Amino acid sequence: MEDILWYLLASSRGGTSRARILRALEDRPKNANQISEELDLDYTTIRHHLDVLMENNVVKKIGDGYGDVYVYTEQVKHDRETLQEILETVDPQES
Repeated sequence: MEDILWYLLASSRGGTSRARILRALEDRPKNANQISEELDLDYTTIRHHLDVLMENNVVKKIGDGYGDVYVYTEQVKHDRETLQEILETVDPQES
């Protein structure tokens, strides 16, 4: 999981946006619209990045409709320290 997180957040295009999304999910689960409003990013952009994060088992969706919320997967929860280290590297002013 560590390698995937480094790639998705620090090495690939869109990594900063994905890091911001993961920070938004730290406190509580949120749906794509809530994340979009909080980060002032386009809803379709948020959905794209959430899909990338889901495909790589970083976040999972809970629910079955428009209001689905996103949370960290168990693997990411287990590697929380690694995630924090990467987030601090990618976007240090948010730490």
